[in-house]
Amino acid sequence: MLAPKAVLDAIGAQASRLFNGETRLPGAEFEAQLKALVQGALSKMDVVSRDEFDSQMLVLARTRARLEALEARVAELEARLTPPADE
Repeated sequence: MLAPKAVLDAIGAQASRLFNGETRLPGAEFEAQLKALVQGALSKMDVVSRDEFDSQMLVLARTRARLEALEARVAELEARLTPPADE
C-alpha cells in the first residue's frame, strides 16, 4: 500500500498529463480515463466501496447480537451449575 501523499501526487501528475495533452480528448473518453485513474489510486490506498462497508457493518451487527445472546446463555448455564453461596 502506498502512502496517501504518494498516491495523491501520482494522481495529480497523471491528471495534469490528461489536462495538458496535445490532443483534446472527447468528454466521455476523458471522463473514462479520469475515472480509471482515480479507481486505480483508490485501490492502491486499500479503501473499500460504500456497499462493501455497509454489508460488513451488517455482518458485524449480526455477529455482535449473536455473541451477546451466547454470552447471556453461558451466564445462565453457569448460574445453574454454581450453587448459591449462602448454603
